[in-house]
Amino acid sequence: MKVLVIGGGAREHALCRSLSLDPDVTALHCAPGNAGIAALAEMHPVDAQDGAAVAELAGRLGADLVVIGPEAPLVAGVADVLRERGFAVFGPSGEAARLEGSKAFAKDVMAAAGVPTARSYVCTTAEEIDAALDAFGAPYVVKDDGLAAGKGVVVTSDLAAAREHALACGRVVIEEFLDGPEVSLFAITDGETVLPLQPAQDFKRALDGDEGPNTGGMGAYSPLPWAEPGLVDEVLRTVLQPTVDELRRRGTPFSGLLYAGLAITSRGVRVIEFNARFGDPETQVVLARLRTPLASVLLNAATGNLAAEPPLRWRDEAAVTVVVAAQGYPAAPRKGDAIEGLAEADAIEGAYVLHAGTTHDAEGRIVSAGGRVLSVTATGEDLTVARERAYEAVARVRLDGSHHRTDIAEKAAASA
Repeated sequence: MKVLVIGGGAREHALCRSLSLDPDVTALHCAPGNAGIAALAEMHPVDAQDGAAVAELAGRLGADLVVIGPEAPLVAGVADVLRERGFAVFGPSGEAARLEGSKAFAKDVMAAAGVPTARSYVCTTAEEIDAALDAFGAPYVVKDDGLAAGKGVVVTSDLAAAREHALACGRVVIEEFLDGPEVSLFAITDGETVLPLQPAQDFKRALDGDEGPNTGGMGAYSPLPWAEPGLVDEVLRTVLQPTVDELRRRGTPFSGLLYAGLAITSRGVRVIEFNARFGDPETQVVLARLRTPLASVLLNAATGNLAAEPPLRWRDEAAVTVVVAAQGYPAAPRKGDAIEGLAEADAIEGAYVLHAGTTHDAEGRIVSAGGRVLSVTATGEDLTVARERAYEAVARVRLDGSHHRTDIAEKAAASA
């Protein structure tokens, strides 16, 4: 199987790593890729949001499967162009990807499907915003209706800050605050069959103790020792399958990766948000634990044959990912700094470095090229061992001005 992965972050590096280990994959390509992916796949320049350009590249490579990583190309309808030209694509149509592209659309789908979520208002005027903020009270949850690269959500007890963010969004969803721990659960689907993966938990705030601004994610871990044993089955029954069924009923079947961001509240499971693709950094830990070869699962989802897929097999090991971010992230990340110590980090038992925002400079050095620069990932017999290995590897990385959280999976490991 020849596989083309679209994207260039740590999520795509994790996907490429898993696909490179699959004996069915005879050729692996990535566009545009990054400095780390270059060691696993042949890289190609492409505008990932240009469906015609992606389809032309897939045709030139003779790709048997195209895997679209980021949300922006999905919402832009790149998967539609590829399907029209006869390619097997892992990723939903532009219409189905509205589940992530519009918070208001997602709320409408959940209401129709009977999926439990936070009460909310969709607002477009200052008067509507003020009424919604007053109705729910603090802490305020304000979400940009559209894509915002993981940074469109503000949760604050500061009314002025909540109002300022809401007014800057144009169309905005304001909703009640959900208490309780958060869980990320991915599911692979072909539009009918839904195959849930193992749950993970990520850390959105920039600083230890969940302080600081929201980010795209500063780390993750899996499994969740504190989660109820029946959690995945419950979410499949009450959230994932009803959502997939509702989209199919509407004539816009969802085929690809459905990501449910969940709050485990005192009143039960509630959906915080949906994404239409693998999440970053949760993908890094979930795929680290997946024993089943990845390519055939994605191909079966892309071709409507997921019901024939045998149950997924998982490693007993735990996995932890720690994000190394550039100076100034998330507000104004600095780029172009040399990254050293990568081979030393990879040499730590059970650890490996996944590149997010990296490139090669004119001298051939690996340098930073984004806010989240690296996802340092490690596995171990339990979360304690996986954490120790991940942080030992992080300590080997040298990137001027970089920062990372030191408490990823700390509480979970202590309670396991």
